[in-house]
Amino acid sequence: MRKANDKSIKDAIEQMMQVYKIKRKFDETGIIAHWPDLVGKAVASRTKEIFIHDKKLFLRIESSVIKNELMVIRDQIIERINSEAKNRLIEEVIFL
Repeated sequence: MRKANDKSIKDAIEQMMQVYKIKRKFDETGIIAHWPDLVGKAVASRTKEIFIHDKKLFLRIESSVIKNELMVIRDQIIERINSEAKNRLIEEVIFL
């Protein structure tokens, strides 16, 4: 039987991550890990570097064709990432 002030493990972990200010980093790491699911395996295999800093997603893509395609749909990428994270993690995509 649960008491009124009992929390689920999920809620307790969420609260702990907020208190220690690690939630954003955790979410960013999750997005990087799920990059192939977000953009597809073909694009992910051509992604040579990916990291997030200061709400900016930095990408190094080895194919100029894919890089140009991603530049065109960068707003959709931002929207998809933020939707997946259920948070405003990314505000800009920068190609290296």
